[in-house]
Amino acid sequence: KYIQKKKLQFAEVNELQEATANIPAMAYSHLGEDVLMQLIQQLPTGYKIVFNLNVIEGYSHEEIAAMLNIKASTSRSQLVKARKILQEQIIQLQKIAV
Repeated sequence: KYIQKKKLQFAEVNELQEATANIPAMAYSHLGEDVLMQLIQQLPTGYKIVFNLNVIEGYSHEEIAAMLNIKASTSRSQLVKARKILQEQIIQLQKIAV
């Protein structure tokens, strides 16, 4: 309900944010929960909400769409984009570690 009251606007993100500089470089095998949570928190608001609701809380895209007053396809695309950003950030951390 809080999210609906805020009337969140989902925006396209074309570039990877430079926020990964605050996270220590490490290998994939040492990627801890804290680092992963930091990366998730750095996602744009819309991406972060959909990612948390789907991946962490386990809601379906249809349930998320109803909660956020968006289409299920928007929820799916936001999740795909959030995962892509996270993957790119993890790859950047790996490059820095090497």
